[in-house]
Amino acid sequence: MRFQGILISNLQLCHATRLQARQAKLASSTFTNRNPLLTKNSSHLTINLHTPTSTDLTMDVLLGIRGKDFVLIATSKAFLHGITVVKHTDDKTRALNDHTLLAFSGEAGDTIQFAEFIQANTQLYTMRHSSDLPVSSVASFVRTELASSLRSRHPYTVNMLIGGYDVKKEQPELYWLDYLASSAEIPYAAHGYAQYYCLSILDAHYKKGMGVDEVVGLMKDCYEELKRRMPIDFKGLLVKVVDKDGIRELEGF
Repeated sequence: MRFQGILISNLQLCHATRLQARQAKLASSTFTNRNPLLTKNSSHLTINLHTPTSTDLTMDVLLGIRGKDFVLIATSKAFLHGITVVKHTDDKTRALNDHTLLAFSGEAGDTIQFAEFIQANTQLYTMRHSSDLPVSSVASFVRTELASSLRSRHPYTVNMLIGGYDVKKEQPELYWLDYLASSAEIPYAAHGYAQYYCLSILDAHYKKGMGVDEVVGLMKDCYEELKRRMPIDFKGLLVKVVDKDGIRELEGF
């Protein structure tokens, strides 16, 4: 018994010595930072919690409202590079199939590349199976691709709204997704600076089962608020509606 006690004490001492040596080696070794989220602070590593968001990157406006049997999606027409307006008729949406629309914002290269990648794959599914991918399945596919990208060396910095009409369920659906692969089905949504100015209006005036005229009026209220409060000219809104008849553009914005 005495021998076993001595052996256990020696093992514990050896383990403690190894642990101290490992900590000392980590503190004295040269640290090469290959991850921008990690920084060295004296003898320990610190995680930098500040990561880029949609509002850090662009001043795009994305708005989505789900009505009784349709979804209304609006995007700002201005394509900005810093303080320069590069284009004033920019379309930040892509039609994935006859009843699904994708709106996006974020870094210029990432948005176009990722949106067209999603568009090509959903259209390939339609060609192979002779039927459109449901809106919920499209949102799941997009979220999976964003999650895989997030764990790679070159993640996409893209925020999206996916709106559509499920022909089989005969109901509209609206999904909110961000660059961290978060996804939620909600009745109304916003990305960019629009969320600061418009979510309170939507909270106060949105009602379940609203008709086209009511939702258009609510969207115009958001548009007027953006014009009053935003310090830039976003060149108006490009508004599209998705229902059982397909995707069409609305005028008057």
